[in-house]
Amino acid sequence: MSNTALLERTAPVRHLRAVTAPVPTVSPEPAPAAEAPAQRALPPGTAPRGFALYVGLDEAKAAAAGVSLGTIVEALRRTISELAPNAETYATVALAPVGSGGRDVDVVRLALHEPSAIARTKQDETEEEDRAPGGVVVDISRKRVLIEGESAAFTFKEFELLQYLVLREGRTIERTELVSSLWHAGDEEAPGERTIDVHVRRLRAKLGRYEDIVRTVRGVGYRFDRHADVVIRYGHGTPSPDRF
Repeated sequence: MSNTALLERTAPVRHLRAVTAPVPTVSPEPAPAAEAPAQRALPPGTAPRGFALYVGLDEAKAAAAGVSLGTIVEALRRTISELAPNAETYATVALAPVGSGGRDVDVVRLALHEPSAIARTKQDETEEEDRAPGGVVVDISRKRVLIEGESAAFTFKEFELLQYLVLREGRTIERTELVSSLWHAGDEEAPGERTIDVHVRRLRAKLGRYEDIVRTVRGVGYRFDRHADVVIRYGHGTPSPDRF
């Protein structure tokens, strides 16, 4: 056999061996594990038992998104049930006065008595009082009235009367409703429908030049009208009912 023929037979073999020879591979370095979020130090003697998720969303905004608050609550419950079947859930709705300012979630935290939100509100109220605001401040949370920065000497019944009207702002309250709601059978000084006028006059006298915030609706009763120089502090006592 010639040398040329030998080369023709052996060359493909050498080429195949070169192609199929194992190629050393370098194993990629394992990706670093994601760091767990830093945990805040817990007060001594305490342990986590659950969590609260505050959601700032009113019915109108939920409807605009094509859902309702109840739908969102049920979706969250299903997710929690899938992740942790033994978890117990409880949901409530946060109520606040109509027109309350601020971010929705902050209003929710305050309505549901979240501790840090309450502490911040108390600090804000203290700073506001230090500025000695003028006008009238009806402080529902502390059961008091400030006039030109000074505490007014309202009796318990006088404050209740003013508070009843304030909480029904813009609605005329009949004398019969005031008597039945603020006085009970057996009260020594329970007024009649006519003598309620005497209590209103005393209340107005203590309001001084702001007496017209309590208006008389002839033949019907009384109404509270908000003025620019009147501030209402509702505080954090609004009840939040079980709704879901």
